[in-house]
Parts: sequence; C-alpha cells; structure tokens
Amino acid sequence: MTSERERAYHHGDLRRVILDAALDVIATNGPGALSLRDLARRAGVSHAAPAHHFKDRTGLLTAVAAEGYALFADALAGAPDLRERGVAYVRFAATHPAHFRVMFQPDLHRTDDPDLLAARARATEALREGVADLPPAGRGEDDRLAGVAAWSLAHGFATLLLSGALTDAMEGRDPEEAFRSLAGLIFTAEGRGGG
Repeated sequence: MTSERERAYHHGDLRRVILDAALDVIATNGPGALSLRDLARRAGVSHAAPAHHFKDRTGLLTAVAAEGYALFADALAGAPDLRERGVAYVRFAATHPAHFRVMFQPDLHRTDDPDLLAARARATEALREGVADLPPAGRGEDDRLAGVAAWSLAHGFATLLLSGALTDAMEGRDPEEAFRSLAGLIFTAEGRGGG
C-alpha cells in the first residue's frame, strides 16, 4: 500500500512532504534531531532527494522559518489591537510549535534568505502597527521600546507556555485568557492602551 507521503511525492510535492516531516520531527524532538537522511527515509525517497529542494539542513530550517514567519504575519494581521496581537502570538506558538522553535533561533537558518526576510518584515510590521495603535501614554516616549516590551511579554509567555513551565501557574486556565489578563496588567485600556 502506498503511503500518503509517497503519493504526495509522486504527485510532485516532495518539498511539502519533507517540510511536514521536518515539522513533525522538530515538534517531537526539537530541531537538533533533524536529519535530511532521516526525512528522506520517512518520505520513501533517496537520501539525496531532500537536498534537491533545500540544499542542506540549514536550507530546510530556513524554509521552516520563512514559512513560520509568513503564517505568523497572517495570524497577527487579523488582530484588532495590541492585546489581541499578543493573544494571536500565543495562539500561533501553541498551534505551530515547530515553526516557533526555529523562527527565533537565527543560528539555525540563513538570516539573509530573501523569503525569510520578506516574511519576517511582514510579521514585524504587524507587531509595529499594534504598538502604533496605542495611545501616546501607552507608548511612552519611545515606540521602539514599547514594541520591545510588548514583544517580550508575548514571546516570554509563549515560550514559557510551550516549555510547560506555566502548567502549575495556569491552574487549568485557558492560555489565551490568561495572556489577556496578564497584558491588561501592563497595557491597560485607561492609561496604556491595548483594548
């Protein structure tokens, strides 16, 4: 019987098959466990086939990061304000943990890749728009520093959530609602914006 991955390969989508297999490995065992030879075995193709699409392991991780940033930018773009962009950030990390792990480890990918740069710029712009929507009292004197504060809050929460470090502190609360409450402590509607 032919596996779904083999069918996808024979229909010309080996690149997607390899990316999906890589995401599975990264989500389960982390990016350090990634091997093009293992991915080729999983896809039922020659060990040289993944190199045709990604050149090497770094190329594959670059593709994962670029795809992650594109998905991330899309997720952020639909959020109406800074707080909800933070919620979208946390939701993205929870639903795309493999992408998230690779995106923020620049030593894993080619940081000068044009697709990666374009996708990262879209995501950065979506975050900056959230900060720009804050009233002046919420931004303080430095928009860039306000952006770093908002990013640190969302990224820190998402990273702690993925690592399992928040399990006890959350006491069964929905992570998105917990983040909304946390963001409200820092970016209040009265003085510092956010919803």
